[in-house]
Amino acid sequence: MYKIINTIAFRLTLWFTGIFTICAGVAFVLFYLLAAQTLQTQIDQELLDNSAKFSAIIHRNGLMGARELAVVEAQAAGEKLMFFRLVYPTGEVFASSHMSYWKDVHVSKNALRNLIVNKTHLFETILIPSSDQKARILYSYVAANAILQTGIAMDSYEKFLTAFKKVFVGAMGFIIIFSALSGWLLIRKALSGVATITKTAENITGNTLEARVPGTGSKDELDHLVITFNSMLDRIEELVKSIREMSDNIAHDLKSPITRIRGFAELALVHEDNLEDYRNMASSTIEESDRLLDMINTMLVISKAEAGEGEFEFKRIHLSKMIKEACDLFAPLAEDKQIRFFQTIQDQIYMDADIRMLQRAFSNVLDNAIKYTPENGEIRVIAELKGDESIIRIQDTGIGIAPKYFEKIFERFYRAESSRTSAGTGLGLSLARTIVRQHKGDISVSSIPGKGAVFVITLPYRNFEVI
Repeated sequence: MYKIINTIAFRLTLWFTGIFTICAGVAFVLFYLLAAQTLQTQIDQELLDNSAKFSAIIHRNGLMGARELAVVEAQAAGEKLMFFRLVYPTGEVFASSHMSYWKDVHVSKNALRNLIVNKTHLFETILIPSSDQKARILYSYVAANAILQTGIAMDSYEKFLTAFKKVFVGAMGFIIIFSALSGWLLIRKALSGVATITKTAENITGNTLEARVPGTGSKDELDHLVITFNSMLDRIEELVKSIREMSDNIAHDLKSPITRIRGFAELALVHEDNLEDYRNMASSTIEESDRLLDMINTMLVISKAEAGEGEFEFKRIHLSKMIKEACDLFAPLAEDKQIRFFQTIQDQIYMDADIRMLQRAFSNVLDNAIKYTPENGEIRVIAELKGDESIIRIQDTGIGIAPKYFEKIFERFYRAESSRTSAGTGLGLSLARTIVRQHKGDISVSSIPGKGAVFVITLPYRNFEVI
């Protein structure tokens, strides 16, 4: 029971029932007031018609005619339903119908005074003491010195309203029950898709990410929620898959240096007398440790930058000069591999950047080009302005990249099978893209396997809104 009370369906049903009941109640009350007003208007009109008859008879036949009319009209209507009483302005009665039933209804002095002052008819609703019934009383002038007091019992009027109230109470009970049941069924049906989503979410574990919620095809809010939920599951599945791949790559890249360090330590235990061997093993251990530290530091830089916490210091730099210096630094490496190295760099390209980070990104891309370009190959670096962007192209004639790996190579620790034999951690391009994107730019690649690749770095020219 507690679980049902705390459900959205239960709360919505309460709201639905409450609003429906209030609306129905307001409609019934308005109808009740309208019916009561209509009935009273009819009674008042009947009393006024009787007053007009008496006025006409008095003018034609005098007060004696009015006395006879009072008796006849009362007998015709029923002595318990209507009475007539003719009085002087002083309140003295000089004619009336049979008053045995109405004997406790007296002439109101206040009503007479108000009638004399205002010179217009006056209505009263009173309670008949002998029967606990209500009556509608009219006081009106029917002659210059004669006032008619006439009344109609409101018994039928009260019975109608009482019956209406009973119908109202019964109808309200039915409305409340009907609205609660229908509201509960409609809301449960409307929220059935949410229950399916909840069940799917509960059944999802690390090994069952392929589960999806079937769409309704109705194109309503719930169907849109299902589509969004499934899209979220797709993104989560991709993220978990990439995390697993990254974990495998981390394990693979950490295993080799740690194994070598352990091997050096074992050799140190075996070679007890040769000092030169100790020095070589210590040097190799430091080298492998530095490689591990560099990998860890690179991972931290990428993680902080992607989280918006990178330690970047943006200043206006001469981008053309930075690219030339980097090319001059890597040109000897290209010459060692007998790679032809060309550079076409437009002068006077400026931007706001962290020069240290940007140098690192450009160096990583350029180092990759040299690493995967065979002897007698060719590398071209082109930097130019296009509109409000700086375009840097690094083109090589290396082993190339298959199109399916164009985005994968920018993931952390990802290395294509063709590059596994080369030294590296699989972090260079990931770091380069992260740095460039922190400068509001991007890196893309195009390639034909076996014929080389082209990396394009796009940076904003004179960017003053870098984060």
